[in-house]
This record gives sequence, structure tokens and C-alpha cells, in this order.
Amino acid sequence: MRIAESADWRENLAFDTPVSVAEVVPGDPTICAVCRADSDPRPRTELWAVKHRHPKNHSGYVRFYCSVHLPAVDQPPATARPERRAPRRPAAAPEKIRAMCPDCYVEVSAKGLCGVCGNTVA
Repeated sequence: MRIAESADWRENLAFDTPVSVAEVVPGDPTICAVCRADSDPRPRTELWAVKHRHPKNHSGYVRFYCSVHLPAVDQPPATARPERRAPRRPAAAPEKIRAMCPDCYVEVSAKGLCGVCGNTVA
């Protein structure tokens, strides 16, 4: 089973970047996420949409804020990744050329005997 995200306006928002709510989702006046629920709805031109990161949802979540409650958005510092080096492998020993049976074209044993036809190869 393949799980796919639904396409909606929130996918196009950048994380931790305030955007006017009227630009991303026009509609009726609404309230700030921090203001009390019983406060008067504000026009969407006065509100800001901010997409926040969420530890369990990679898409994050969006909240609307008035200019008074707009959070100070700090860009996370670019973390310098340590340089990954490939582990060094010891140089491979050159492969020994083993004797071949001239009749069967197979490698012979260390004693010089062909395992197929029994010929002795020097």
C-alpha cells in the first residue's frame, strides 16, 4: 500500500517564513492562533501564516498570527557536516597465477594434479 500526501496550499509554504494569509488562502476574516478564541475575527490581510516544523509530521503545520503575536522566526544555523572519508582498504595482494590444465582448461591443485583428467601439470 502506498501512502501519498494530499495536495493543498500548505505544501507550497516555506518553513518558518511569514506569508500574508490573504495571499495563500483568501476567505472570510479569521482569528490569530494566540489571541483568545472569543476575540473578534480579523481581516486576512492583517494576519500572517507561518509553517512550523513538526517532529512527527514532515509536512509541518500552519498557524495564523496577528502582527502582535507573530513569532520571531530564527533560521536554523546551517550545520556543517563533517567530511566523510572513505575507509582506506589495505592494498590487495596481487593474485597468484595458478597453473591450468592444458587439456581441460581448469586450475590444477597445489600438488599439480588436474581434478578432471588427472594429468600432472608442472
